[in-house]
Amino acid sequence: MDDVADAVGVSRATISNAYNRPDQLSAPLRREILRVAKRLGYPGPNPTARSLATRRSGAIAFMLDAGLSAAFSDPALSITLDALAAEVDPEGHALLLMPGGDDGGPRAERVLAAQADLAVAYSLADGAPALRAVRERALPLVVIDQPVVPGSARVGIDDRGGAVAAARHLLELGHRRFGILSAQCLSTPRGGPLTTREAMRSRFRDNRERLAGYLETLAAAGVPATDVPIWETSGLSREQAMSGAAALLATQPRPTALLCMSDELALAALAVARERGLSVPAHLSVAGFDDTPPARWSEPALTTVRQDLVDKGRTAGRLCLDLLAGRALPKPTVLDVELVVRASTGRASK
Repeated sequence: MDDVADAVGVSRATISNAYNRPDQLSAPLRREILRVAKRLGYPGPNPTARSLATRRSGAIAFMLDAGLSAAFSDPALSITLDALAAEVDPEGHALLLMPGGDDGGPRAERVLAAQADLAVAYSLADGAPALRAVRERALPLVVIDQPVVPGSARVGIDDRGGAVAAARHLLELGHRRFGILSAQCLSTPRGGPLTTREAMRSRFRDNRERLAGYLETLAAAGVPATDVPIWETSGLSREQAMSGAAALLATQPRPTALLCMSDELALAALAVARERGLSVPAHLSVAGFDDTPPARWSEPALTTVRQDLVDKGRTAGRLCLDLLAGRALPKPTVLDVELVVRASTGRASK
């Protein structure tokens, strides 16, 4: 560092700012410092020494509810994560991905040992042990979607409102026989048919909110919850959801409309309908949730509830930066949703 400072004719503090606080320097001066540093073979401040000096690791622990392969099979996560990273990366923060397990989040001991300045909970289950570990470490916490944790910053969406819109749309098309394809609830045993009571005990808040939105809207139109079969999928991938969609379509009388708690589940339902020779939407209407890119590319294009995943990720990133800067805890942010009607829904068959 001394050699670079002498060569450029500035102080050691200015050299440090070029790497750690670039906003404190003019762009030309920073470029000159980096050019000279490269010529002299100086790689920049030692990250370990910097961490010890600042008591900051520069890392944000991003906690998932499932393993990496399962989690990243859902495009909604990839879009949200990319937007969050775009917010925090320019400020020098890296993401430490922490895959989840069988209890709706990472193992507590992994969180306790993680070198991180802040934790992000991405759609974790209620009571996940990872949340207890965050609390024990007194780490600042940002929650995306769920659960509701006192003392955390949170960004989520109007899950119930989106479900109401999807159910109402299908009712207006004349449908009265419904099935619900649910995301995992962490039921025991996992995966399979659920009663309404069992489904409403899901450890995931968004499941409960969406289910309530569906069933309350249907009940108000004269379709009782006892007439609506519910099937829990045990994972997040399309392949795992196909058996659930097949089971719903095998019930008698067969549903004319499926309400799916994610686009991936809805795309699985479309695949099963094709296998069974059911025309969508002539014989079956399918509605998803999220409006990920595959929803627009599917055949037919998927009617779904759109949430702004990019805005959600960016908002979470800004919340991370606010907490790391010691700013006051903001009120929870709830983003609006909207129903996007495409070709996968139509009038109920006679």
